[in-house]
Amino acid sequence: MTTNPFLNPSPLPYELPPFAEIEDAHYLPAFEQGLAEHLAEIEAIAADPEPATFENTVVAMERAGALLGRVRAAFFNQASAHITPAVQETEARISPLLAAHSDAIRLNPGLYARITALYEARESLGLDPESLRLLERYHTDFRRAGAELDADGQRRLRELNAEIAAASTAFGQNIVAASKADALVLDDPAQLAGLSAGAIAAAAENGTALGHDGSYVLSLRNFSNQLELAALDDREVRRRLLTASLDRAQDTNGPLAVTIATLRAERAALLGYDSHAAYVVADRTAGSTAAVTDLLNRLVPPAVANAEREAAALAEAAGGPIEAWDWSYYAEKVRKERYDIDDAELRPYFVLDKVLHDGVFHAAHEVYGITVTERPDLTGYHPDVRVFEVFDADGSQLGLFLGDFFARESKRGGAWMNALVSQSELLGRKAVVVNNHNIAKPAAGEPALLTFSQVDTLFHEFGHALHGLFSAVRYPYFSGTSVPSDFVEYPSQVNEMWSLWPSVLERYAVHHETGEPMPADVVRRMREAARFGQGFATVEYLAATLLDWAWHTLPAGQDPGDALEFEAAALKETGLALPAIPPRYRTTYFQHIFASQYSAGYYSYIWSEVLDADTVTWFEENGGLRRANGDTFRRELLSRGGSVEPMAAFAAFRGRPPRTEPLLERRGLLPG
Repeated sequence: MTTNPFLNPSPLPYELPPFAEIEDAHYLPAFEQGLAEHLAEIEAIAADPEPATFENTVVAMERAGALLGRVRAAFFNQASAHITPAVQETEARISPLLAAHSDAIRLNPGLYARITALYEARESLGLDPESLRLLERYHTDFRRAGAELDADGQRRLRELNAEIAAASTAFGQNIVAASKADALVLDDPAQLAGLSAGAIAAAAENGTALGHDGSYVLSLRNFSNQLELAALDDREVRRRLLTASLDRAQDTNGPLAVTIATLRAERAALLGYDSHAAYVVADRTAGSTAAVTDLLNRLVPPAVANAEREAAALAEAAGGPIEAWDWSYYAEKVRKERYDIDDAELRPYFVLDKVLHDGVFHAAHEVYGITVTERPDLTGYHPDVRVFEVFDADGSQLGLFLGDFFARESKRGGAWMNALVSQSELLGRKAVVVNNHNIAKPAAGEPALLTFSQVDTLFHEFGHALHGLFSAVRYPYFSGTSVPSDFVEYPSQVNEMWSLWPSVLERYAVHHETGEPMPADVVRRMREAARFGQGFATVEYLAATLLDWAWHTLPAGQDPGDALEFEAAALKETGLALPAIPPRYRTTYFQHIFASQYSAGYYSYIWSEVLDADTVTWFEENGGLRRANGDTFRRELLSRGGSVEPMAAFAAFRGRPPRTEPLLERRGLLPG
């Protein structure tokens, strides 16, 4: 440990982890020492002979665990973004230890007694609003973690937490292994007809990288409908690709999903809740399972009706009924016929660096005044990672932004944001955040060309990054995106609005060969086409959401049986068993809910979109891309993190509670 780079705070700007020095072998010993140091600090707080004060108890807890915090932030980003066998082994070993460590803190009776004493006297302590909220949150967290259970209850709770942590880690690792094993290997380039020359070259390079020299490999992304389905002309290849995607990890993760869901149901009952979903939403902005169920049930019928209209149009184009592997392909044909819009023809206008600098960063400059400058002197955790420094409108330093844009064998699917360093006035830290994407890496010397969906995702994930970078809170507990999971997607979804904003689009949508801007009539048709496919997109999303809900509204003691049979029954019951539209995630590769933090929370995207759509309306009503608007949104929401109650923050910003009509209009779900 004497040479372990995690031992001391990083000397790099903003305490960026010293990735050039970090080796896989450093993680486990740093975790072990960090856990021991943090537990010793916590035990000292609990055993303090002085009466509990906010400073010697709550603030002391916020300061504790520095080493553990450093290694944890760096490790769990790498465990998703640059996975190695050594990292997987460490993750499997450390996950149950972290669960036990959390229990050791939350179930410490002496510590809970001190927090309870402060909580009961909170009105007389003279605390500022953020400090008072922190005390209230600590008391809630301890109670929800089982601090009031008897000894037998706490013993069983510890067992459940350890078992869930181990099973969830295995579930996630199985997805990575299955996605790698089930990648589609093709030997004949004719089978790739319909893909662009760049995509075919990338598939050939992918084949070489994966040990299939001379073959073409389409790796699986972590969702059902693979992007290539929209372009591949060979129907049998489309069928094979979708089948490989849908059938992933059934043998390994089917039983694990049942295990995780039943263990969570037992834990919820132990803590006094009817189901895991009831436990989760009690501490979210939704407040109750009934509120979530009501929203979802209202969306299903119009979404299905919309999808059925789309299916009829696709069948007409196909000359007969279509299968699931045909949907994206014929959707592109209908989109092209109706709007003369073809994704393949749009891609030359969407070059990664141009979109990033003249789109994503430019919009943030116009709305918030920030500037972003690349720092090639700073090193990321993989050669593909780029580091940028972010400055505020007055030139002051805000933090660092890391962009990890390309797919690779060592990265899980999807797109996400992580905080490597969380902002905190108490600890004197500014934010260091990373956005991960899975854009196909182009062949050497070729530009990275994007679909518009990938463009939208760049704006979305940078919205998360801004939430972290703009954080201006005192306590680390509230930093950045540390908000309820059904609120966290809201700011990022708002940031998507700038992808089609005229003055932004005209800057970045430039043909990479001719230098010509996207023609005005193409822009118009692209806007008109934006609502096309909303039936499919909404049904695909709702099917996954209600699948999550079915798994996590299970009462304790109920055996769900076979995972795939349970899935089929759940989709049928909700009216979403549409053969041509599989759920965005099937049970066996639903990482969000079985190996991440979104269990009973996948509804959060649509819940947050209610707030997002209402906020976009506010921006449009107030002049759109204006600094005054950005300053208001930043002041009332983005800078506050979790330091204020989220819906109160929304009401302060919007002047009223949210309305659902803007969302229904956006998704084409209003009657008539």
